[in-house]
Amino acid sequence: MNLLINAVQRYSNLPQVAKPKAVIKPLQQPDKFEKSDKKEGTVDTSIFYVNDIHGRIGNMARIYSAKKVYDAVNVNKNIDKLVLSAGDISAGADAHIIKASTAFMNGIGLDAVSDGNHEYDANPDVLAKAKENAKFKSLGMNLQIPKGNPLENVIEKSYVLEKNGHKYGVIGLAPPDLHERIRDNESRKQIGVDDFEKTISDVQQEVEKFKKQNINKIILLSHCGLTKDKRLAKETSGVDVIIGGHTHDLIKNVIQNENLFYSKNNEPVIITQGGKDGEYFGELKLTWDKNGVIVKAQNNVTSAQGFKRNRVLKNVFDDILGKPEHLGEIKSATGPTKNRLIDPNPNAYFIMDAVRHEFNTDLALINVGNVRGFFEQGPVDSRQVFEVVPLKNNMVKLKLTEQEVVEALKNGAKSFINPGNKPSIVIPSGLKYTVTRNGEIKSASYIDKQGKEISIDINNPNPNKIYTVATDDFFASGGDKLISNKIEKNEVDEVFDFDKDKLTCDYIKKLNKPIDIFDDGRITIIDA
Repeated sequence: MNLLINAVQRYSNLPQVAKPKAVIKPLQQPDKFEKSDKKEGTVDTSIFYVNDIHGRIGNMARIYSAKKVYDAVNVNKNIDKLVLSAGDISAGADAHIIKASTAFMNGIGLDAVSDGNHEYDANPDVLAKAKENAKFKSLGMNLQIPKGNPLENVIEKSYVLEKNGHKYGVIGLAPPDLHERIRDNESRKQIGVDDFEKTISDVQQEVEKFKKQNINKIILLSHCGLTKDKRLAKETSGVDVIIGGHTHDLIKNVIQNENLFYSKNNEPVIITQGGKDGEYFGELKLTWDKNGVIVKAQNNVTSAQGFKRNRVLKNVFDDILGKPEHLGEIKSATGPTKNRLIDPNPNAYFIMDAVRHEFNTDLALINVGNVRGFFEQGPVDSRQVFEVVPLKNNMVKLKLTEQEVVEALKNGAKSFINPGNKPSIVIPSGLKYTVTRNGEIKSASYIDKQGKEISIDINNPNPNKIYTVATDDFFASGGDKLISNKIEKNEVDEVFDFDKDKLTCDYIKKLNKPIDIFDDGRITIIDA
């Protein structure tokens, strides 16, 4: 039980809307719904939620185990139990991972998901095929899906979820920056997304439709990010809960002006978000009054690392993905980074060294946001490598001028000052550079294949100096706007039907010795 109750605050009354917004008053017995102050017409709800797992198979298996514990603990049939997701459960274009993600969502009894950008790494036909066996609803009210598209009758705007005779209106939102966050594929070409101002208006219209059906408990599944979710909370009326994702915020408890806001009609709205990569899952406990207004809440966020990988689901994954191949041994490793988007990342260094070596190019470049996991000391297999780079893009060879390389570094450096540290810094092999926390590149050097360091004039990079570069089709298509869209311009030399995981597996096997993963100083961060 203690594993599932990790909140600092207790199950607490929300401030009364007619009073000043004071500190929430805690009640006794935080682990269960109190009966002593139960009023006629109130409804108790428990929402088990996940977001932004990014295809991390191991953490899916841990969350599956946690959900089994949750089900065993929450046996009160009078409590409405909902299972919801704000998307990015899958990641990458690999149909097997998408199928595995669907199996996971079916396994935890998911009621509904609002797909994130990483679901659309896949083409519409692949995504639609994977959803054929889905036992949950897929929602995306702000998506523009043309007639005849494979997803036309798969993605719905909203739906009515009923538990114990109580009706909940559920609306789903895809990320407004969808096209910027996926590679140049058929999803980017075929699927449109509304601008955010229109989305706010449309959400309100959908809420009004629910009200006409006497549905007064409204939940928004939003892969729009925390800043936009706050706007949705404050600029609409009738939305009660926003299960959020996309910006990887880890939101614990229910705290006024952080994830508790008041709508246009002065009713409380609670926002959740459970971090990234399936490291956490959440349970939001609510009590609604007879008018569908939340009067009491508790938001418990729990680490998935406290749970073992479920063997049944692991076997399902092995059937879908194939059994992993043993590759070698990691002698030492640095573990995860603190801030994945802007910290130097030795795990990513190793991946890109593998890519450069296997393709024999001058450079290998990638946005560090592409790297989602980390290596651990001990035996390493192909499944573990995949979890470090799970997006399953296609590898690409192309040529970049020195000027374009420096521009990519500068665009990535802006992540230090941009909201949410987007898009992320550039991880190189064959380069060293120094960047300030103010987002400025101070110096850069090319490291040739013999290890010789050659300084680059970052203020006047040579537009005639050409480097052969290995990267993936997300980077090459202008994803994260680090370089221009080379694929659209037909400026790509070769495209391969595999990703960085294959090259890394091949590289580890060729090394045939224990591997040290460490920070070699290729990216230096200074204060000014």
